[in-house]
Formats: sequence, structure tokens, C-alpha cells
Amino acid sequence: MAIATPTIRPGEAAHFGKLAAEWWDPDGSSAMLHKLNPVRLGALRQAIDAHWSAAAQTTRPLAGKRALDVGCGAGLACEPLARLGAAVTGVDAATENIAAGREHAAAMGLHVSYFAGELADLPAGTFDLVTAFEVIEHVADKPAFVAELSARLAPGGLLVLSTPNRTAASRLLMVEGAERIGLIPRGTHHWDDFITPDELTALLASAGLTAGALQGIAWSPGRGLHLSADTGLNYIMSAHRS
Repeated sequence: MAIATPTIRPGEAAHFGKLAAEWWDPDGSSAMLHKLNPVRLGALRQAIDAHWSAAAQTTRPLAGKRALDVGCGAGLACEPLARLGAAVTGVDAATENIAAGREHAAAMGLHVSYFAGELADLPAGTFDLVTAFEVIEHVADKPAFVAELSARLAPGGLLVLSTPNRTAASRLLMVEGAERIGLIPRGTHHWDDFITPDELTALLASAGLTAGALQGIAWSPGRGLHLSADTGLNYIMSAHRS
């Protein structure tokens, strides 16, 4: 029996686990995630409506579908997915995040199945929607991680990922800028681990997936974070089975 390649970096799990208590505080250490999350969710809804044509006609487009959020933290994407009607599973490397996610979902009256550990160790099953927001830049083995995402995608399913681009702009604004002044906790990002859209497209192809829509997540003083044609800072990409 083949042993799955580990994708979790213990140091990364420890870093994010320390932030668990403030994950749901919009003014705490995860404040930037709270600003980013509505932008990601807007792009996600666009991808859902494009992939399932009937979805645009309802407020619960994922009713009857199973969704998996990988690297879920304490559930910033899991809970909106549940409100869209999905049966949601969240998996994260940090046990502290999973505990915080369970507590918050219960307080909100939402059911989310949370699992701490490697994606490969999640009980068997596939999902109609798989998401991985700001995760792939933190994993130990990107090809293994994308292969695991592909393995969890049901026939006809949709995969949506977001991640920083490896550009001079992302180094300046996200690493040397936002982390230096405290907008993002120090040590969150390692610029060399960022991945370009072309590199991600190639990884998806190697895992039997075809890249779909690509949008940038840009920042400006007037608009803050927003969806854009400019992918130089961050981007969100959908994919489906080839």
C-alpha cells in the first residue's frame, strides 16, 4: 500500500494554530483575512453559478451537494458554504483551528464536519465542490497536495483555489509591507513558496484537471481588496476534471 506524501509543514501548522483564538475577530490578527474573505466568496459564487447553470436562480446553490474546504482555518469559508446549502467538511493542519471552528459553528447554529490532519487521512469520499483558499503556498509538497485535491473531486465537480502570485508586487506589499507593519502576522508568508498562475495550471494538468476562470485579487487605496484582471498580487482560479 502506497503511503501518501505528507503535505503539512509542522511549523506552518503551529504558526496558524497560535492565531486560532482570534480567527473570528475582524479586528484581530486575522483582520486581513476578514477583508479578503468577501472578495474570495464573491469569486466563488461566480464560479458556482458558471459551473452549475441552475445555481444562479437560488440563494442556496449548493443544496444537495457536498463541499470540502481544505486549509479551512477556523471556518471563514466553511460557514458561508453551509449557508449556501452544502454539507460541508473542513480540514486543517492545526488542531487549535479545528476546535475554534467547531465552537463558532455551533454558536451560529451551523453544522460543519471538521477534521484535523492531512487531507490524505480524511475518511474516504469525494465532494462536488473543493476549495483551498490561501493554502497551497504553505504546503510541503505542491504536486502531492494538488493530487490530493483532485482525488477528492467528484465527477462533474468544481475546484476553486486562491493564492498569492510570486511577483515583485507581492513581495513588496504582502511580505515586506503588510507583515512589516503588522497588517499580517509576521512569518505568515514565504515569498519563494508563492506560485504563479502558469505553475498552478501545470500542476492542475498533471493531476488530471483543467484550469478554468482566472481572476486577480488586487488592492488599491480607494477600493481596498477587490476582484480585478490584475493577477500580480493574488488570484483565484477554478478547475474541473479534464
